[in-house]
Amino acid sequence: MIMRSSKQRPDGLVAIDREMARQHADALASYEGASALAPRIATSLQSTGRLLFLGMGGSHAVGRAVEPLYRARGIDAVALPLSEQLGQPLATDGRTVLITSQSGESAEVLRWFNETNGGTTETFGLTLEANSFLARTAPSLVGVGGSEQAFAATRSLTISFALHLAILSALGTDPTEALRALKAPEAPGIEAALTALADIRAVVTSGRRLQGLAEAIALGLAELSRLPCFSLEGGQLRHGPMEMLGPSVGVILFRAASPTAGLVAAMAVSAAEAGSPVVVFDASGEPPIAGVTTIPFKPAAAMAAIFAMLPVAQALMVAFADARVENAGTPVRSTKVTRSE
Repeated sequence: MIMRSSKQRPDGLVAIDREMARQHADALASYEGASALAPRIATSLQSTGRLLFLGMGGSHAVGRAVEPLYRARGIDAVALPLSEQLGQPLATDGRTVLITSQSGESAEVLRWFNETNGGTTETFGLTLEANSFLARTAPSLVGVGGSEQAFAATRSLTISFALHLAILSALGTDPTEALRALKAPEAPGIEAALTALADIRAVVTSGRRLQGLAEAIALGLAELSRLPCFSLEGGQLRHGPMEMLGPSVGVILFRAASPTAGLVAAMAVSAAEAGSPVVVFDASGEPPIAGVTTIPFKPAAAMAAIFAMLPVAQALMVAFADARVENAGTPVRSTKVTRSE
C-alpha cells in the first residue's frame, strides 16, 4: 500500500467530511420537502406504468439502485446513462422520465432538453440546485442544502435516495424502516476492511439487488483513490471476469435481507477461494461468511439497507483513498460539474 507522507488531511477530503456530516439531516429535510411534488410524480407513474431514469455518474448509479424498488411497486423501470439515451435513444412515449442531475447543469442534460424540445409532458427532474437549468425546465424535486461542493458524490447520493423515498412512499411503500436508518445511523468499524484491502491494486464491487449501490461506491473509489475500481452485477461477475481475481484485486460485496443473499454469499466464498481479499457489507441477518471480512448491519432490505450501508461505505472509500493519494479529493482530470461531452 502507498501511504501518504503528509499528516495533514487534504483539503478535498475535508470538503467531503463537511458534506457527509450534514447528509442525514439534509436527506430527512429533503424527504419532507418533497411532499408536494412526489405525489404528482407517483400519479404519473401510476398512469404510465413505465419509468425511464436518465443521469450520469453518481446520478445514474442512483437510478440503478432504485430500479428494483420501483419494479417491486409494479413499475417497469429502466435506468440508462443520459449519454446512451442521446446516442441510441429508448422511446419515451408512454413513459414517465426522471432526469437526475445533482448540479442540474451537466452538458448531457442541456443537450437532451434541446434535442427533445423541452422533454415530454411526463418529464420530471431531481436535483440539488433550485436555480439550475433542470429545475427551471422541468418540474423537479430539489434536495435541501444546495449543490454539493466536494468532489465525489456523498451527500448528493443520500439526498437523491431520500427524494426517491418520497416518491415510493406516495406509491404506497412504507418508509418507516428507511427513515429509521436515516435518523439513527449505524457505525460499524471499517478498520478490518481497510487492513484486508491494504495491498490491492484494483477493486471490483458487486451486488444483486444492491448492485446500484455497489456501482456508486465503485465510482467514488475510482475518483478518490485513482485506482481501477469498477462494478459488475453478481451474475455478470460470475460469467468469466472471475479470471481477474487474485491477491491484488479486492472484492467488495453488498448483501441485504433479500432472496438474493445466498447468491452474494456464494460469490464471497468463490472470490475468497480465488485469493482476493473480500469485504462484505452485510445486512442480511445471516451468519458471517467464513474467510471474508464482514461489516455487519442490522437486518435490512431495500431503501433501509441502502441508507444503512451508504455512509459506512463512503467512509471506507474516503479512508482507502486517504492512505494512497497525497491530495485525495482534489480532481486532476475531472470537474465537479461536467460541462463537455
